[in-house]
Amino acid sequence: MDRRLEDLKRALESAVSGMSDQQLSWHPPEKWCAAEVLEHLYLTYTGTIRGFEKVLQADKPPAARPTRKQRWQTLVVVGFGYLPKGRKSPPMVLPRGLPATEVRGEMAERIESMDQIIGECEARFGRDAKLLDHPILGPLTARQWRKFHVVHGRLHEKQIRRLRKALPPSL
Repeated sequence: MDRRLEDLKRALESAVSGMSDQQLSWHPPEKWCAAEVLEHLYLTYTGTIRGFEKVLQADKPPAARPTRKQRWQTLVVVGFGYLPKGRKSPPMVLPRGLPATEVRGEMAERIESMDQIIGECEARFGRDAKLLDHPILGPLTARQWRKFHVVHGRLHEKQIRRLRKALPPSL
């Protein structure tokens, strides 16, 4: 498994370790709770897996040519490791109310499965091939997909840790 994704998996597990369902569900007004953050990540991993499954089934990467804006956004996120705040999540990865215990229990497996299928596509189509279009960043290579998920996951890991620190003492 990719070392950075392995580190991310451990960091996410650590961020929610020991939190009760009640603590996972607490949130400040107009913000996501830790359970919703986890579900959002879970949905991004699941969506990536599905996308790469389609690439393998088609036996051809469907990646389009990136626009100038997408190349710039990819440089910022993947190259510099910076994910700008305030961007709305695409509808397909918005939390839907999945049970926190289910999401929490399957998170590590999703990350591992995602890394595995990215690796399969990379082996089949090549290291430098643009394998799949990200809904915002456009076409990415395997390395770029992994880095995106590390940058994105770390942002949300920090968000969970901030939520944990802000928990009311009564929880």
